[in-house]
Amino acid sequence: MPHYSGPLLTRDLADALQAARVGGTWTGSLDLGRSSDDALLQTDSWQWRGEHYPYPEKLKDRTLYYWDGDEFAPISRYSGSLIKLVPTEWGAPTFEIDGIKMLPTSKESPLEDARRKVALVEPRGKVVLDTCGGLGYFAACCLEAGAARIHSFEKNEDVLWLRKLNPWSPDPEAPENGGRLQLNHADISQAIAQVADASVDVLLHDPPRFGIAGELYSQVFYDQLARVLRKGGRLFHYTGTPNKLTSGRDVPREVAKRLEKAGFKVQLALDGVLASRR
Repeated sequence: MPHYSGPLLTRDLADALQAARVGGTWTGSLDLGRSSDDALLQTDSWQWRGEHYPYPEKLKDRTLYYWDGDEFAPISRYSGSLIKLVPTEWGAPTFEIDGIKMLPTSKESPLEDARRKVALVEPRGKVVLDTCGGLGYFAACCLEAGAARIHSFEKNEDVLWLRKLNPWSPDPEAPENGGRLQLNHADISQAIAQVADASVDVLLHDPPRFGIAGELYSQVFYDQLARVLRKGGRLFHYTGTPNKLTSGRDVPREVAKRLEKAGFKVQLALDGVLASRR
């Protein structure tokens, strides 16, 4: 499936199109704020970028819809877990797995959050290993910052499907990205064994929470990270800030100790751990 380029609707957007039918034209964004266009409105259908679409039936809140060729369908899938793309006030969406939000959105755009973390590792001109690609916001910010190459891994096939429908997710095939982004459908906990020693300059590690993917917090995995990163190379490891009083654990400091044992110099930074290879 190529990167989707059709309209994306929310309940509010669908209501706005319906309300403007009498006026004949509606102006706004149908790609989550990436651009602004006119939609030509008719009684039974509307036109956008040369294509005609029906007015959708009543849509649900907190849900994004795409045109699947027959109808406006929710961007969600169930294959053991319910995964969905969720709109935000910032334009760039987040996603949820079984109702758990995967990216922070309460104070800023998830893309801006990724930009601040990527800035810590200074990827310009460097080779980046992005271990858990998600919606690709780390990769997008590395491209923006001038990284030489990004090797990104994502285990979940449904997340890769969300990326195809999200206009804020970088398209590896887009000419403007110059072939710098390689996206791999693979489990990094296994695939990292095939990455050559000292072959990357920067590591970005944004794993699911410990209870879901404990192997990505293990000493064995951190030893592998140290193996593939050149001396002096930087790592940002997202940990979040789980409540020690309820979880009984201090995950950031546990991570820091294991990284030190693997050969990193570490410090707590933002909502994770910033490290450099000794």
